[in-house]
This record gives sequence, C-alpha cells and structure tokens, in this order.
Amino acid sequence: MSATRFSRQVPEGEDRERLVCGDCGFVAYENPKIVVGSVVAEDGRVLLCRRAIEPRRGFWTLPAGYMENGESLEEGAAREAWEEARARIEVEGVLGLYSIRRISQVQVIFRARLAEPGFSAGPESEAVALFNWEEIPWDDIAFPSVRWALDAWRAAPAGPLLPSLRAAA
Repeated sequence: MSATRFSRQVPEGEDRERLVCGDCGFVAYENPKIVVGSVVAEDGRVLLCRRAIEPRRGFWTLPAGYMENGESLEEGAAREAWEEARARIEVEGVLGLYSIRRISQVQVIFRARLAEPGFSAGPESEAVALFNWEEIPWDDIAFPSVRWALDAWRAAPAGPLLPSLRAAA
C-alpha cells in the first residue's frame, strides 16, 4: 500500500493553492475555524475563566472554544461554558462577530446569562469568577477578541446585537 501524496498547487478552475492528492486529484480544502463563546453576565458582572491550557495559560478569557461538527452555534457556546466554567447558560443572542484573518478564525460571541446558579473551574480553567467592569484584570486578558467582546457588552448592555440564531437540522 503506497502513501497518498498531497502537494500544494492551484487546481483547475481555482484561484489559489490547495492541497491536492497526486494520486487521484482530490482537493483537501482548508477552511477557517469557527470559535463560539459567550459574555455571560450576572447582576452586572461578567464571567471570566483563567486558562489552564496553552495558548495564554494563566490569562483570563471568556468561556469559548472551537465549534464541533454536528452542533449549532448556541449549542457550542453552551458546551464551552460547561467545559470551561461548569456553568449552565441561556444564550440570548449574538453580541459580536469577529473575523480574524491572521489565524483563520471566525468568532461568534453571544450574550448569555446563567440558566442556573453556580459555576466552577472546568478542566481547561485554573479559576472562574464574576467580575464587575472595574475589577476585570485588563492586563491579563488572553486575547484581543475578549476585550472586543467585553467592550461590545459594555457599549450595549441591554439586549443582543442579533436574536439567537436557530440552526436547521
């Protein structure tokens, strides 16, 4: 059995390099990753997680991560809140959409609230806490998009940018 060999080339009818199988011509498309997360607010405070994993271990972030196959945007955001903060959330609607070319990500950040009391650090977090705006550890924020989402939340504290998106089955 021979190993399949992929090389970068511009397939016929395309305008950019792709990974193409040298044996059968199959094109392996590489597309941006979708990140889903939430600004979870409770009594005017926001839920942040201190990362226990790289990149940016020890820095604070929103509960967010890569969307999985077979889940809606909202399901992904709720799963990430559970995985990182052991928080059950109610997604209220889209707060921000961020297209980050340099890392090939599209981030969909929701406005959310706790659906039931309580939260604790999940396996990807060292700590989880609710912060008043003035208490947010700005010097220790993990990613620029966290600041963007927090600024969007602060600028429009009443209601989402868009109502929650409903996925077709």
